[in-house]
Amino acid sequence: MPTIPQGRSRPSENEPHKARQVAESFGVDAERYDRARPRYPDALVKRIVTASPGPDVLDVGCGTGIEARQFQAAGCTVLGVDPDERMAEVARRSGIEAEVATFEAWDPAGRSFDAVIAGQSWHWVDPAAGADKAAQVLRPGGLLAVFAHVFDAPPAVAEVYAAAYRRAMPDSPFSNQPAGQARAVYAAMFATFADGIRDAGGFSDPERWHFEWEQSYTRDDYLDLLPTTGALTRLPADKLAEVLESVGAAIDAIGGGFTMPYTTLAVVATRTSAA
Repeated sequence: MPTIPQGRSRPSENEPHKARQVAESFGVDAERYDRARPRYPDALVKRIVTASPGPDVLDVGCGTGIEARQFQAAGCTVLGVDPDERMAEVARRSGIEAEVATFEAWDPAGRSFDAVIAGQSWHWVDPAAGADKAAQVLRPGGLLAVFAHVFDAPPAVAEVYAAAYRRAMPDSPFSNQPAGQARAVYAAMFATFADGIRDAGGFSDPERWHFEWEQSYTRDDYLDLLPTTGALTRLPADKLAEVLESVGAAIDAIGGGFTMPYTTLAVVATRTSAA
């Protein structure tokens, strides 16, 4: 299980938050995103709600409102912020109030919150500016909780996917990522998140939480999920079809489905003083 080292882990020049075309591409099929992306463990939601001093939640990179609806169902009042109007509109249709902006540029207009959450989105936020902004809008004792899913498909599927993607998009930076490395990638990413929170000041030392769970996928389920991932959202239709055909054949070869082990990682810190 990856952990967040205490030493610094400085981001490279290829920081995800600078890749705005990818960061703002998920709305290309917002309905599919909302349908196919996995929800978050109830235990994670409950732990954040319990640790928060009140019910007012700001959801950074709320997307279509997946985690926002879970926190709303747990009794919270949720405001979402997302840079993509297409994603925000789906969130609104499901009952989530959502404003359109990057978190760094968003104007809180004097509002403050008991918790700032970010599900599968903090890597699209500048880690230093994002932590500073969270510190500004959190009430003393408020919680910053950054979380994301980590998963690797079975090797027989992951290796076929990686090879198909390299054939389809040989010049893409995603083509250089070896199969089965998600846990190592996310361990480094979450170290950067923790560094940003420490550097912002005014927070407790970040805690590390993790939640293990599983989800079963049929061939169709997994092929529905894949186009919502950052490597594929901007792929031309013919190239996407090539990748999905190869992955579908690989899933057929292992019986038409599989169970995916997931880990949901979280970095959590408490606002210890007023901004």
